[in-house]
Amino acid sequence: MGKIIFILGGARSGKSTFSLKLAKDSGKDKVAFIATGEPRDREMKKRISLHKLVRPKGFKTFEEPYNLSGLLKKISPGFDVIIVDCLTLFASNLMLKKTSEEKIINEIDSALKTARKMNAKIIFVSNEVGLGIVPHTKLGRVFRDVAGKVNQVVAKNADSVFFMVSGLPWRIK
Repeated sequence: MGKIIFILGGARSGKSTFSLKLAKDSGKDKVAFIATGEPRDREMKKRISLHKLVRPKGFKTFEEPYNLSGLLKKISPGFDVIIVDCLTLFASNLMLKKTSEEKIINEIDSALKTARKMNAKIIFVSNEVGLGIVPHTKLGRVFRDVAGKVNQVVAKNADSVFFMVSGLPWRIK
């Protein structure tokens, strides 16, 4: 049965670094990194490049912006630890494809069910977007709401939840 760890926090709070540390400290050799971000502009391309540089060479990277549960099913027997970074970008990708909130939550539920059946540690990373100001646009408010619901679903189903504050993990579950 899979163990689910959920790491969330604000932008630049150390979420990705902590997820990599957990994977490295696990002592397992077969580690997968599922990247959900898409390089839609120059700035995002740079961010993705920087993320790739800090990943250990032995980690196998998969890029999957839309079908997380399908990829987890496909790779499940081959890895001891899987990092999914990040659910916020994943939800954003689906929203940009006009996917309904219900279908996004269903995809997250499916990914969690798959993760639970795996014989691996799965580390989900997400942004906490509900601590800031109310977004000015309707799309921003809908995104904040969907991301918040995604985070609630994952936190409820996770074995452990960490909230990152200034690079420090705060265990909340």
